[in-house]
Amino acid sequence: MDIWSIIGWGGSALVVVSLLQTRILRLRLLNLIGCVVLVGFNLAIEVWPMVGMNAVLAVINVVHLYRLLRHRHDDAEYAVLEVNPTDAYLGYVLSSHLKDISSFNPDYTPARSSYAFLVQLGDRTVGVVLAHDAGDGRAQIDLDYVLPKYRDFTPGEFVFRRSDVFTDHGFRQVVAPRRMRDSASYLTKVGFHRDGQDLVLDLA
Repeated sequence: MDIWSIIGWGGSALVVVSLLQTRILRLRLLNLIGCVVLVGFNLAIEVWPMVGMNAVLAVINVVHLYRLLRHRHDDAEYAVLEVNPTDAYLGYVLSSHLKDISSFNPDYTPARSSYAFLVQLGDRTVGVVLAHDAGDGRAQIDLDYVLPKYRDFTPGEFVFRRSDVFTDHGFRQVVAPRRMRDSASYLTKVGFHRDGQDLVLDLA
C-alpha cells in the first residue's frame, strides 16, 4: 500500500471514528482533522468533488467548534434551575444515567440530597448538581454530574458561579466531595480552595 492510500484510509477512518464519539466537542475535532486529511488526499489524486465536499465539511466543523468554545464558559448560554429533590423529571434524568453516574460516583446516595439543581442549555438538560446541609453553614455537594455529550464543557461550574443559589438557603461555603479533589480542576477555576482535607468555595 502506497503512502497516499494510507493517508486516504487514515482520513476516512478518522471521520468514521468521529461519528462514534459521545462527546460533541471531540466529535467535531476528530471530524475536522479527518476532513482536512481527506482534502489533502483528494487534492493529490485530483478528485475535485471530494475536495469540495470535505472542504465544506471542514468549514462547518470550524464554525461549530468556534461556537462551542466561544460559549463554553458563557453564563448567558446556561440556566440553573433549582428543583425539588423529589421532582419527577430530575428522577428521570438520574435514573436514565444511573449506570454512568455510579461508575464515577460509587458512593452516590440520592436519598440524602436536600437541594437539587439542573443546568440547562436552551431546552436541554446538560448537568445535575445535588447537595445537602452539612452543618455550620456548609453545603456538601453529593453529585456534580454532566451528561456524556457535554462532558467537555463542565456545566456544573454555573451552579457554583451563581452563589445566590446557595446563599439564599443560608450557606456560607460549598464543600466538594473528596473524590473530586484531584479530578475536578475546574473547581479551582471557579473559586474553590483547599481548607484542610476539603476543597471549599467561600460564598459572598
